[in-house]
Amino acid sequence: MTTISTQKKIRVLVVDDSAFMRKALSMMLESDPNIEVIGTARDGEEGIEKVRSLKPDLVTMDIEMPRMDGLAALREIMKTCPLPVMMISSLTTDGAAATLDALEMGAVDFIPKQLSYVSLDIVKIKEDLLAKIKDIARRKHTLMAHARRANFARLSDTGTKKHDRTRPSRRVISPQTPIKPLKKRNHLIGLVAIGSSTGGPPALQNVIPRLPSNLPVGIIIAQHMPAKFTTSMAERLNRLSQLEVKEAEDGDRVVPGQVLLAPGGRQMTVKRTAQAVHVVVGDKPADTLYKPCVDVTMNSVADAYGASAMGVILTGMGSNGAIGLKNVKSRGGVVIAQNEETCVVYGMPKAAIEAGIVDHIAPIETVADEIMTYF
Repeated sequence: MTTISTQKKIRVLVVDDSAFMRKALSMMLESDPNIEVIGTARDGEEGIEKVRSLKPDLVTMDIEMPRMDGLAALREIMKTCPLPVMMISSLTTDGAAATLDALEMGAVDFIPKQLSYVSLDIVKIKEDLLAKIKDIARRKHTLMAHARRANFARLSDTGTKKHDRTRPSRRVISPQTPIKPLKKRNHLIGLVAIGSSTGGPPALQNVIPRLPSNLPVGIIIAQHMPAKFTTSMAERLNRLSQLEVKEAEDGDRVVPGQVLLAPGGRQMTVKRTAQAVHVVVGDKPADTLYKPCVDVTMNSVADAYGASAMGVILTGMGSNGAIGLKNVKSRGGVVIAQNEETCVVYGMPKAAIEAGIVDHIAPIETVADEIMTYF
């Protein structure tokens, strides 16, 4: 028997200073019978007022608006009446930086601005986006509870932790709460490969900055993001971390203590030669839904490293990564997955877990600790 809660439409508020964008987004969202646009707003101030009066399940929020921009409105919403917010972002360097700020402040995801228009681009991702909105809205109470805990811990950490004087250009994040040391595991690891999508940027900020500078292996990351966004993401992770983080370039060597982030819109694989292991950044395969594709990256990791590969799968929509991780596991490698409670979208980890290929399941705050049990 269908419950009443599953019959309710997801109530969305659209906040954008462009009348065309408000109309285009509303049409796209309401093409799904389970989604209802209950109102629109022209700027952040009006958006906050309508959040309080209409109490939507989810908000789409443009970043650049007059009077009050999206970041200021997001900050107020997360402080006074937390709910899932998806940012509308321009695909520029400034837009990427602002979007990452928004995700750090509690936004659950973003929509690239040109993909918000009724165009061939939106046709390609429309169903995925609508499914993502429904998943996020369904889990909004769990997501907001975790966001409040993370925000409280972040504020507590900022107020009490001394600056790291040995690396003045970086702010190092320490574990938010004391945890019981995990038992060391006896399995040789030669590379850590991480895959993530929706909710990935803040998840990566919970993992990479917690790893020590003397990590004896390299790390590669395939995060679903547009071009330019990964440049800003790599720079931000580099500032926050003890490890060196850079956007990968074709031919970069995989070396200990360095993190290579796949460029948005490109594929990244690893290739072993007699002298070293290096990354290959290119456009093939071209027929994957995502670029970078986690499966493509993980398959190459399984081939190059065999039993010494570690695959880590974090929050994201769909099942991308499960096939590649199955190859990692079949070669004798180790697989770690983020748990459901701390995922923005519990799709990619769930697919790997249900395939029976995951060795360890952990909340995002302790994924780094799970990794370090092997070193």
